[in-house]
Amino acid sequence: MKILHTADWHLGQKFKGNLDRIAEHRHVMVWLLELIKKEKVELLIVAGDIFDTPNPANNARELYYRFLVDVNRVGCRHVVIIGGNHDSPSMLNAPKEVLSAINTYVVGAFTGNIEDEIIELKNEKGKLEAVVAAVPFLRDRDLKLAISGESGEERIDRIKAGIKAHYVEAGLAVEKYKDEGIPIITTGHLYAKGATASDKQDNIYIGDMENIAANDFPSIFDYVALGHLHKSQIIGKQNHIRYSGSLIPMSFGEWKDEKSVILFEMDGHEIKDLRKEVVPLFRKLVSIKGDEIKVENKLEEIANDIKASEMDLEAWVEILIESEKTRADAYRYFNELVKDLPIQVLRVSYARNYEAADAISTEYELDNLSPEDIFKKRCEAVGLDEKETKDSIKSFKELMDWMGDSEK
Repeated sequence: MKILHTADWHLGQKFKGNLDRIAEHRHVMVWLLELIKKEKVELLIVAGDIFDTPNPANNARELYYRFLVDVNRVGCRHVVIIGGNHDSPSMLNAPKEVLSAINTYVVGAFTGNIEDEIIELKNEKGKLEAVVAAVPFLRDRDLKLAISGESGEERIDRIKAGIKAHYVEAGLAVEKYKDEGIPIITTGHLYAKGATASDKQDNIYIGDMENIAANDFPSIFDYVALGHLHKSQIIGKQNHIRYSGSLIPMSFGEWKDEKSVILFEMDGHEIKDLRKEVVPLFRKLVSIKGDEIKVENKLEEIANDIKASEMDLEAWVEILIESEKTRADAYRYFNELVKDLPIQVLRVSYARNYEAADAISTEYELDNLSPEDIFKKRCEAVGLDEKETKDSIKSFKELMDWMGDSEK
């Protein structure tokens, strides 16, 4: 069986809060469809964060549903989709009965019954050819009930134990297929121990980043398809446990990353010909650092690269100027410089003092701070000591988690 693993599409993302990325996503979905057709992919796995927000725009939803119909038309026999922390489970699950008619299986959230995550994939003759334990993003409420009086550390340990226990239960649920000679796969949307992110990404559980280790996934699973981190990587030096990464760079922090999907073939329990397929870049995101002359030369170089390539979308650029002298109008200056080039400068700041170059740029500085960062700065501003700050941040994170769950 030929399998393609991808994740973190984030359809509907507004870059820096207001720049539409639907054009990029349309390009990349066309490319993905052509790859599936060319490689004769039989199973597509999408490991969460299909959308960027719980209530995506209509054009993002349309792109998603059109792609699923087209995937079925090009001969991909099965699609398995799980919900991520950005997705609304109810929105993903709403059309699941309809989508099952085209062999697309959706698990938006844990239902309370592990059997609802066990998906049997059968060929046109009804013969079982693979099983997927489609584990979605597990919310706090799926893992534990709050215990009165427990400390923050105890809560963290309880969440980690809950994640491990869920995979143990999933492993036991697929044990009956062990001797069938078919691939047994699982999914996940979390932050695995030893993983790295190119840019700051949400820790989706309170506590440290290490939610689960490679050895915590039961050995019965032949492949573990992970999502949440946007950088493609192997976990725990185990070739069958992988993040595919996102399809496009989601922030300036990812501008140097090579985006990819994972293609492989399974013969029973054996993985064959596993490789990363590099996703073409349809829009350049570039972070430039240097003095004004270096910045100006780099902008010209970027414009030439775009003109020489097949990219039809302008580049988005952030600039960090290393200089003792500052321009009050630096943002306007550099956008005037590129007005006839396929480039838009989104942010300008100075390395000397990290102050934004003008009022428009100041808005983008906030994008570098998470809500927790802002709350921490507030704690420091009112004079809380280290322990008080730590305890306050834990309470704040619990409140944020509760609000996120209530919205979804």
